[in-house]
Amino acid sequence: MSVTKRSLPKQAATSRERTMVPVFKLFESASSEAPAGGLRRFGRFCSVFLGGTALSSAATVALAQGSGGAAVKLFSSTEVVVSSLVVGALGAALLSAVWLVRQRGNMQAETQEMRSALSDAQQRISKYEALIAEKNRRIVVWESGPSKPEFLGQLPPETGAPQQDRDFLAFGRWLRPTSASDLERAIDLLRGQARSFDMVVETTRDEILEVQGRVSGGKAFVRFIALNNLRAELAELKIERERLTHSISLFHSLLDAIEQPVWRRDAGGKLAWVNHAYSEAVEAPTPEKVVEEGREFLGTIARQKIKVMATPASPFHDRVSTVIRGNRTVFDVVDVVVPAGSAGMAIDVSEAEAVREELKRTLKSHAETLDHLATPVAIFDGERRLQFYNQAFVQLWDLSHPFLESRPDNSELLDKLRSDGKLPEELSWRSWKDTALSVYQALDTKTDTWHLPNGQTLRVIATAHPQGGATWVFENLTEQVDLETRYNTLVRVQGETIDHLSEGVAVFGPDGRIRLSNPAFRALWGITADQAKPGTHIKAIEAACAPSYDSQDGWRRFGQMLTNFDDERASLQGTFELYSGLILDYAATPLPNAQTMFTFVDMTASARAERALKEKNDALQKADEIKNDFVQHVSYELRSPLTNIIGFTDLLKTPGVGTLTERQAEYIDHISTSSSVLLTIVNDILDLATVDAGIMQLNYSEMSVDDLLDDVAMQIADRLHESNVTLEITAPHGLGNIIADQQRVKQILLKLLTNATNFAPEGSSITLTCRRDKTDIFFSVSDRGPGIPQDMLKTVFDRFSSNSKGGKRSGAGLGLSIVESFVTLHHGQVTIDSRTGSGTTVTCRIPSGAPAASIAAAE
Repeated sequence: MSVTKRSLPKQAATSRERTMVPVFKLFESASSEAPAGGLRRFGRFCSVFLGGTALSSAATVALAQGSGGAAVKLFSSTEVVVSSLVVGALGAALLSAVWLVRQRGNMQAETQEMRSALSDAQQRISKYEALIAEKNRRIVVWESGPSKPEFLGQLPPETGAPQQDRDFLAFGRWLRPTSASDLERAIDLLRGQARSFDMVVETTRDEILEVQGRVSGGKAFVRFIALNNLRAELAELKIERERLTHSISLFHSLLDAIEQPVWRRDAGGKLAWVNHAYSEAVEAPTPEKVVEEGREFLGTIARQKIKVMATPASPFHDRVSTVIRGNRTVFDVVDVVVPAGSAGMAIDVSEAEAVREELKRTLKSHAETLDHLATPVAIFDGERRLQFYNQAFVQLWDLSHPFLESRPDNSELLDKLRSDGKLPEELSWRSWKDTALSVYQALDTKTDTWHLPNGQTLRVIATAHPQGGATWVFENLTEQVDLETRYNTLVRVQGETIDHLSEGVAVFGPDGRIRLSNPAFRALWGITADQAKPGTHIKAIEAACAPSYDSQDGWRRFGQMLTNFDDERASLQGTFELYSGLILDYAATPLPNAQTMFTFVDMTASARAERALKEKNDALQKADEIKNDFVQHVSYELRSPLTNIIGFTDLLKTPGVGTLTERQAEYIDHISTSSSVLLTIVNDILDLATVDAGIMQLNYSEMSVDDLLDDVAMQIADRLHESNVTLEITAPHGLGNIIADQQRVKQILLKLLTNATNFAPEGSSITLTCRRDKTDIFFSVSDRGPGIPQDMLKTVFDRFSSNSKGGKRSGAGLGLSIVESFVTLHHGQVTIDSRTGSGTTVTCRIPSGAPAASIAAAE
C-alpha cells in the first residue's frame, strides 16, 4: 500500500485566515468599547474559542502531513475541515455555557447592589422632599428643553396663590399685572439663557413673595418663598420705594417736557426744582442755574399773595399777570402747599382767553343763526349730552324745556321719544338704538330715514365731531315724499288714464314732433304704433292720416299752429268726417313748455248715446207723470167711498136709525175701524206722492209749543186708552213759539206716538220729551217695547217696511217714512236709538225759525 504525500490546499489555508480575522477584529472592537468587567469576560471567551479552533486546526494539519516528509493519505481535505469545525464548535459551546453561568452570578450581584443603591436614593429623595415641602415655600422645576414642570411644596392660602398645579403658572390671575409680567419675563430668560434672578412680587391680596430663579444640573429651579413679617415689611418698603422713585422720575420727566412753567419750593420758600419751561420763561440757560441763582418767575406781590392765600386745605388758584420776554402775559397759576414745601404751575391763558372769547361770540352767533332755521338741529357734547337745540327741534318733538335744559344723554333722549310714541316701532329696539348711536364712533356722516308714527318722514343726518360729540339734523321730508309720491302716482295714473281713454290723445312738441299718443288716437286714424312713435314729425303723421278723410286743411292747420311764433297760441276746435263714417270732434290745446295736445272724440257713439238717453229720459218722465196721476186719481177715488163708508157707519151707530143687535154693533165697529185705517193709509200715500212730485208746500205759521203738545195729547188719548198705555210729557215751562207747518208737525208727533203705542207693553208708559236750544227744537218719543234689532235699523225709514213683531197692530210701514219726509221738508233731521229688549227712542230736530221764503219740497 503506497502512501502519497500531499500538502494542504492553499485555498483552505486562506479560508482559515479569513475566518480568524473577523474574530480578532470583534475582540478588538469589544475591548475598546465594553466596560472593564465585560471586556475581561469577553476576552476569556474569545481566547478559549480561538484556542480550541487552533488546536483542531493544528491536529488536522499534523494528521495530514506524514513524518519524514512522507504524506500519508488518511483523510481528505474536506473531512479535515469539517472535523476541525465540529471540534471547535463543541469547545466554544462548552466555554460559552461556563461563561454564561459565571455571568449570571455576576449580574445577580450587580442587581442586588443597584437595588440597594436605589433604596438609598429614594430615602434621600423623601428626606429632601420633606425638607423642601414646607408650607411657606414652593419650587417649580423644569427639565431642559420642552417638558412639563414639576411642583414641590405649597404656599399659604392667605397669599392668594392657587393650590392646584395647573393654575399656579397662570401668574396673571393671582399676581399684580406688573409683577406677573416681570416674573414671566425672568422665567423665560432663566430657561432660555440660564440667567438667574432674585425678585419680589405682589399678589392680588397684597401679599409679598420672594422669587429666586436658578439653574443646576441642566434643570431650571424657581423658588416662591412666603416672607415672614419683618422680611415682608422690608420687601414692601423696597417695592414702595422703587414705585415712588419711578413715579417721581416719571413726573419729573413729564413736567420737564410740558410747555407750562412748573416749580417746587422747600419749606423755607426757596426754589428746589424747576422745569425747562420755567428756565426759558426767566431766560436762564438751565433749570439748575435757575435754582442756583433763585430767579423768580412771578413778581413779589404775586408771591406774597400766594404765600398768604395758599393753605394745605385750600390751594391757590387765580389769574396772575407777569412779564415774559418783554410782553405782559396772563397766567392761570395753581400753587399747592404741604408741610415740606410747595409746588406750583403756571398756564399761559392769554391766547386761550382771546380764543375763548372769540369762540363764545362765534357760538352765540351760530346759535342765533341755528335758532332761526326751520330745520331742527341738536348738538351733543363729548359725553353725549345735549348741548344745543333750536326752536324747530322743540316744535318737532314737542319736548318740555325743563327736560331739555337738564342736558339729557342722547340714549336717554331716544328712550324718552320712544316712550312717548314719537319714534318708529322697531322689532329690536336695542339694536336700532345702538345703530343710531354708532355715529359717535363713525368716521363719516351717517344718513337715515325715520318714518314716524304721526305720518311724518324725516331724513336724519348725524355727523360726529373730531373732538367728540355729534350734530343731529332732522330734515322733514314729509311734504317732499308726499309730493314725489303724488307726482309719480299722478304720472302713472295719467299715463294709464290716457292709454285707456276712448278719446284719441296726441301731444306734440314745439319742434313739431310727437311726444306721446294713446291707442285710441292710433285706432281712430287707422295708423300703427310705429307710424306714431315718439319723435315722428307732424308731416309724417299728416301723410299717414290723409287717406282717412277728405279735407286736408285740418292737419295742415295743426302744423301751422305748432310752428308759428305768435306770443299767444290760440286753441282750435272742429270736426272731422272720416270715410269710415266716424265723426270726430277735435280740440287743439296749448300746454306749458310750448307743447300742444290734440284730442279726438268719436262723436258717432256719443250722438247715439245722447239720443238713447233722451228717449229714456222722456220715458221716465212720462212714467213718473203717469205714476203721480195714478196715485192722485186712485187716492181721490178711494177717499170718496171711504168717506161715505165712514159717514154711514157713524150714522148707523146713532140711536135715531134704530137699535142694533150686539153682533151688528160689533160689525159696525170693525167697519168703522178698518175704514179709518184705510183712510189713513190713503192719506199717507197721497202725502208721499205729493212729496215725491215736489209739489207739497209747507204752510208756515207761528204756534205755541205748549198748545201743540196739549192738542197732540188730546188726539192720541183714545188710542192710548185702547192700548192701556199712559203718556208722559216732559217739557220745561215757557218753551215759546215755533214757526213751522202746524198740521205737518202735529202729524209727525201723532205718527211717532202711534208707533210707540203700538209697540209699548200694556200698562207701561211712553214718553214725549221736548227741549230747545238757540236755533232748533227737539221732539223725542220713547217707549219700553221690544226694540228694533240692529240689522233692521237701516231699513226703518224705508217705505212699506213694517216690523210688526212685538206690535199690537200691523200697518203699511209708512209712518216713519212720512215722519222723515216731513222733517226733511222742515230742514230738520230724524235719529233713532234702539236696542233689543230696551225700547226705542226717536228724536226729531226741527228748526224753530221761519225760512226767508216759502219752502217747496224737492225730491
